[in-house]
Amino acid sequence: MDLTSKQRAQLRGLANGIDTILQIGKEGIGENLIRQADDALEARELIKGRVLENNLEYDARTAAQELAKATRSEVVQVIGTKFVLYRESHSKPRDKRIQLVKEKRKRPE
Repeated sequence: MDLTSKQRAQLRGLANGIDTILQIGKEGIGENLIRQADDALEARELIKGRVLENNLEYDARTAAQELAKATRSEVVQVIGTKFVLYRESHSKPRDKRIQLVKEKRKRPE
């Protein structure tokens, strides 16, 4: 699922109010970190992470892309050392999920 620019903007706005819960340190991205990200995405749908200075292997963009691939999520935003990931939850009730804005379809002329 590819996010539209409107959906990305919506998620960026929501991400402003959340705390950073994932930290990628010198161990990099391993099994535990992927599991932690996966669980957090299922519970919250939108998570914020950051790459610590002691990690020489990843910058935020590379880390975000690798984690997104491993957790089947979308990279919403990368700024400096922080990144935001999104994945729709399948265990949360539909009314508790983040409701993404729909693109308006252009009418044929």
